[in-house]
Amino acid sequence: MTDLDIDALRRTYDNQLRARVPDPLPEGTVVEHDGPLVRMLYAGEGGFLTYRDLGGLTDAGLDDLIARQRDLFKTLGREVEWKLHGHDEPADLGDRLRAAGFEPQEQETVVIGPVAPLAAMLPVPPEGVELREVTARADLDRIARMEEQVWNDSRGWLADGLEREIAADPHSVTVVVAEADGEVVSAGWVRYVTGTPFATLWGGSTLESWRRRGIYRALVTYRARQAGVLGYTMLQVDASDDSRPILERLGFVAVTTTTPYVYTP
Repeated sequence: MTDLDIDALRRTYDNQLRARVPDPLPEGTVVEHDGPLVRMLYAGEGGFLTYRDLGGLTDAGLDDLIARQRDLFKTLGREVEWKLHGHDEPADLGDRLRAAGFEPQEQETVVIGPVAPLAAMLPVPPEGVELREVTARADLDRIARMEEQVWNDSRGWLADGLEREIAADPHSVTVVVAEADGEVVSAGWVRYVTGTPFATLWGGSTLESWRRRGIYRALVTYRARQAGVLGYTMLQVDASDDSRPILERLGFVAVTTTTPYVYTP
């Protein structure tokens, strides 16, 4: 793809995916607005801050906006994530977030690719591995336990969040597990963004002993086929450094980066 194509994809990403609020909202989710910010508070969990752009805010006005979010979540006693993109303005936004107590986490790359070529591929997991769509809470708990092994932290919030999404709109998300001998060895889900050409891919964590066998690729192509059946034409992923090369070989292109800045009271 040319640079012009990438610029166009970035603009489309900004306009159609950023600051988008799910409809219907999962139970217990509260959405508030503070100037250009969309603030989401999740039931029993933390919060999330997003925006399409900051409307030209700089200097004291921007610092005040950041401080209001920090102070609110400090009062609530909840963690909150500010999702910073590499092309966000002003250029010193990351410095301002750090000065307010937000800590940068691992950077990911936003990649976008067409559905059609991937949907034409057969998802072929390695021998002994089967892909299966799931909705039951017991399976969501199994996904969370698998991710806990991968990341060595608690992931109960993941099962809770997926369960609420499915309950709010079972047609908005497809959750897929990769199983071997009854064990979940990887999982991924695809969210369908109504009113846009985009489906977005999430998850993809794989147990260490099952990596480099093609499971991640099979999960990507499986979800691409599901998106294609529903008429979606583009896929978007926040890709880790591990998954980005696989996705680029499958036709995705990088359009920007994203870094979570997290404030913990």
